[in-house]
Formats: sequence, structure tokens, C-alpha cells
Amino acid sequence: MKNTPKKETLNFLDIFSGAGGLSCGLEMAGLRCLLGIEMDKNAVKTFGHNHKYAETFCGDIKDLTKPVLKKLIGEKTIHAVVGGPPCQGFSTAGLGDPKDQRNSLFLQFVKVVKFTMPYFIVIENVTGLLAKKNEKTLEAIFSKFIPLGYQMGVQVLSSQHFGVPERRRRTIIIGTRINQQPLFPVPSYDIEKNGTYIPPITVGDVFLELKTKKGELLNHDIPMAQISNKIDLKRIKCIPEGKGIRYKKDEDKYLKPSLKMGVDWENLRENRFRQTRLQRLDRSKPSPTIMTHRHSYFHPYEDRYLTQREAAKCQSFPNEFLFYGPLTSQWRQIGNAVPPLLGKAIGKTLLTMHKKASKEESSQKKGKKLIRESITKSRKKAFVYKAKS
Repeated sequence: MKNTPKKETLNFLDIFSGAGGLSCGLEMAGLRCLLGIEMDKNAVKTFGHNHKYAETFCGDIKDLTKPVLKKLIGEKTIHAVVGGPPCQGFSTAGLGDPKDQRNSLFLQFVKVVKFTMPYFIVIENVTGLLAKKNEKTLEAIFSKFIPLGYQMGVQVLSSQHFGVPERRRRTIIIGTRINQQPLFPVPSYDIEKNGTYIPPITVGDVFLELKTKKGELLNHDIPMAQISNKIDLKRIKCIPEGKGIRYKKDEDKYLKPSLKMGVDWENLRENRFRQTRLQRLDRSKPSPTIMTHRHSYFHPYEDRYLTQREAAKCQSFPNEFLFYGPLTSQWRQIGNAVPPLLGKAIGKTLLTMHKKASKEESSQKKGKKLIRESITKSRKKAFVYKAKS
């Protein structure tokens, strides 16, 4: 096992960790990652390099038995289990579809929680998980943890509210077995506070400095960010900063006839593209949600795609965070990650709950009534933080 620092703090495991965006943020808050669990070899290499105190487990989580887990982390106390297990296949009707791989993977997450019985659970997922149609899924998730003594809550958090120069919304489920109820991070950007508007961090803010403290530029491959398609290169030269093409009016406004895209706008669903094409980022705003491939967005004023480093900056990764693997893998790791600064806000909230626990009498209510009450209460609060238009 790797050497660990002398200072004691809250330890956590990251399951389905990817490159480690959530872990990066939790460590920024002062927690310590002991283990990252992931199948993707490139993501595991990235995780291992950037989390110096953590072990890694690369493989099928079904093979992570209790003896294997003990060998990796020894006798250390686990205070939190975090991660992004697939949830949508899970339901209260047994296991939904027994053949759905997502059921099995979610239950593996539960298995590790039972092995370690941490103070806290953190699950991140897509915003659709909180839709009315997925209520049975949420009930099933809560029903696995409430009998173990966890108080559960769920909210949708928007990353730009926590200093991330990107608009990304994620469902966050937090469980605690040492508090009367879970807490969630309170927004500090893109909000009105005491009559004063606090703006979000923007693309322009973070693109000013891409170098590490040693003056290195990591994962900033300008040659790989060039546009090889000559027609697309001519088209992007016509697109102003912060603009793109989603409707016919956009095409008519920015592209001359010889550069038109040949789209039958009348027969296109809703007469528009599902996602804006040829979209340049705007330095005066946070970026849209960073995707898992480099063709979604273009540099604000240079005629090229973003580099991996620029995409990682939009996700709030530190300049020192190095990504491994082929270009496509690096983009997938970046696009799938939880923004570290969102993770940091969650981490600080866990520390607050840990501090408050000594002043609270833990409530250990169980049963289906509590599950339904928890979900109903959580849904009402889930979307309370709205970006200022």
C-alpha cells in the first residue's frame, strides 16, 4: 500500500471514479481518497497519477470482494463512499429488469457501502433521475440505504453556482448515518446575495492561465485541435464569438450560400438542431456542458476546436491535473467527470455534517413511509437554485 500522510482526516472510496473529478474536488476540501475503482485503464492511470495517496482497482467491481478491499486499504476507517453508479435500471419492482446490467452495478455500490458502513454516501447522476417517471427508481435507491441507518436527501446542483466556469446540472444524492438529515452545498456564484449579484466564473477568466506552477502546458495539443474539414474551417471563420447555428435564421445570418449546410429545416424536428453546431464559446459566460468529444465546441476566437486542457479548465480541473491515454480517451474522461469545484463544495458540506454530528442525536427511522417522505421532500427542494438569466 502507498504511504499515507500523518494528518488524520476523513477518508473516502470513489466507485466508478473515472479520471477522478469528484475525488479531486473532495481532496481540495480536505478529505483523503484511499481507493479509486474503475474499469477504464486510461482513466485508472489518470486517477492514480493525480491522487497520490490512493490505491486503484482496475477491473469489474464484482471482483472487489471484502478480502480484496481489505488488502487495498488495510484497517483504515472509511468515512465516505462516493461515486456515480448507474441507477436508471433500478426499481422497486424487484430489480426492475433482472438482465439490466445497471441493476447489478448499483447493487455493487450498495455492497461496498455494507462492507465499510461509512458515515456518508454521495451518489451523482443525471438530472433526469429526479423526474416524476423515475420516482420508483429513487424509492428503490433510498430503500437500500435507509434500513442501514442512513438519512437520505437529493438535489439537482448547477456547477456554475460553485465557481465552475461551465453550466452542468447533476443530481446529487447524499446519505448520512450520523446526522438527523443530510445537508447540501449552498451556491456562492451566479446568485443574488444581500442585494448584490455575484457573477459566475467565465471561460475568459480561466483561459487566461493554462500553465502549471512549473510553467508547463499539459494536455494542450494545439495541432490536434485543428479543423481538418476545409468547409467547416471556412464556416467557423464566419461565426462570431459566443454564436453558433441552431436555427435556419442562424445559418442565413452567418453563412453565405456557398457555405450553407444543406439542411432541410422545414422537415427537421422542431425546425432546429437538437444541439447548436459550430458553437464558439463566449469568454464572458460559463461554457455549456462539456461533452465527451472535441467536436461539440470551438475556441472563442481562434479557428479551431478546444484542446483537452481548455475543456478541463471549463470543468474546473487544476492545470496540474494530467490526463493519460489517446485523445479520444482524454476527452471522454474530461466530459464524464464531476467538476472538481462542485466536488469541493460537496466535500465541505460533508465536513460540516461531520462537525455537527457531535451536537445531534441521530435519528434512525426506517420504512417505506420514510422513503416516500424523503423523496417528496427532496424533490420540492431539488431545483431551488436557479441561474440568474
